[in-house]
Amino acid sequence: MSGEAMVTAGGPDAWKKANGTPLFKKGKKEELRNYSVTSVPGKLWNLDIFPLLLIVLAMCNQTEVHEFILWGLTEVQGLQHFFFASFLLLYLTCLLGNGAIVAMVISEPRLHTPMYFFLGNLSCLDIFYSTVTVPKMLTGFLFGHQPISFGGCLAQLHFFHFLGSTEAVLLATMAYDRYVAICNPLRYALVMSPRTCLLLAVASWSTGFVHATMHSVMTSQLSFCGHNHICHFFCDIKPLLNLACSSTSLNMTLLNVVTTSIVLGPFTLIVLSYLYIISFVFQKVRSQEGRWKPFSTCASHLTVVALFYIPVLFNYTPPSSGSSPKRDVPVSLVYSAVTPALNPLIYTLRNQDVRSTLKKMLQRKLFPGGK
Repeated sequence: MSGEAMVTAGGPDAWKKANGTPLFKKGKKEELRNYSVTSVPGKLWNLDIFPLLLIVLAMCNQTEVHEFILWGLTEVQGLQHFFFASFLLLYLTCLLGNGAIVAMVISEPRLHTPMYFFLGNLSCLDIFYSTVTVPKMLTGFLFGHQPISFGGCLAQLHFFHFLGSTEAVLLATMAYDRYVAICNPLRYALVMSPRTCLLLAVASWSTGFVHATMHSVMTSQLSFCGHNHICHFFCDIKPLLNLACSSTSLNMTLLNVVTTSIVLGPFTLIVLSYLYIISFVFQKVRSQEGRWKPFSTCASHLTVVALFYIPVLFNYTPPSSGSSPKRDVPVSLVYSAVTPALNPLIYTLRNQDVRSTLKKMLQRKLFPGGK
């Protein structure tokens, strides 16, 4: 006698109402007590399929993230107004100051030298670098948390690291230019020819682009399925990796190895260049005035290097896994918003050629009929 027959023919009414299926345990098949009744979910549980179904349902409930929310710097209303005014002033200073340097380098023949060619590149780069993050941050101060699409977030990440990496390499290129000018002045025109300067500038921009492309492509392969709040004022790599549902081990390796190399490599070249300059000055130059002149020409560049590299080294050298958003956000502000605004002021205040050229350019603009 089969179990199904027992249910339909002689089984208890409760078995029929529960739409149950009898399962034989042991003993004589003719006795009802040797059967147990289970439903379809019960059979699935006995077959270890039901727990698997729960896992699948839980995975289906994790919706893929298509938009992120930037939390910004603060939620305090009074501080938001103060920060908006402060960073708007910094941003305008960055645009006007760096724009003036680019215009001077292009229009003034006296500034058509390798040093000012690289300075023009740096100023152009700082305009774009600040524009990647600051306008979005200013909007957040006015309207609260800012939404940003997944594609927009990847684009911001790409251009931020593209321009930041380019600046790191470009500062090393400028240090090499100062080394050749001071330690090999007779060969300076030959070594730093227009073709060499152009190649060095292209190499700086290309290195930054390749590095940023690696990060943006690797980040685009991650899946995001949890909350979408980024505890930052822009889409940086580490906050995004904290939100990822998939494995980020390869991304962390890229961040700790390649990005650290992009930062430490140029920084090492800068340190070596200035060590050679210091050694040359103290060995070859006897007078105090002669020693002071090379250092005065390098002071602006050294100040810019310190403002950029100290916070970058603090943020992007290992261990990246132990970083804290409360620490990373204010440090990121220094090299993404403050330094680009200070660079033109530093070069203008400490460089006689830039000051005199700026004065002449302003006189031509304000008093076009004057001599």
